[in-house]
Amino acid sequence: MTRWVVIIFAVAIILCGAAAAAYRNAAIARRTAVEAEALTGGDVEAGRVAVKTYGCNACHTIPGVVDARGLVGPPLTQIANRIYIAGVLANTPDNLVQWIQNPPGIDPRTAMPNVGVDETNARDIAAYLYTLR
Repeated sequence: MTRWVVIIFAVAIILCGAAAAAYRNAAIARRTAVEAEALTGGDVEAGRVAVKTYGCNACHTIPGVVDARGLVGPPLTQIANRIYIAGVLANTPDNLVQWIQNPPGIDPRTAMPNVGVDETNARDIAAYLYTLR
């Protein structure tokens, strides 16, 4: 009987720890999304949708986006932590929005095309990308 009590107690402790870790991770994700939206003026979830709408997933690997395993452009993993965008612009929200809207207008030698992203969608995409830390 005592052995079963110890096992049940151990399982309960493990489950509580797992629940606490999941809650902490969800809280961090929420805080990150709120910060990204405040920085960019965009909507994180709309940005996640927009990266597929505009075909970003065809060229880039993008965490959190199903089938975004492109190998043409750089992976966008941890883009929020990078110093530069495309090696030519300081990584600021306004610069990222401008880059998303018109990459060849900033760097004529880039392989990234202008796909006609308007400012609202560019802000949404930037908000989503700034959650990737």
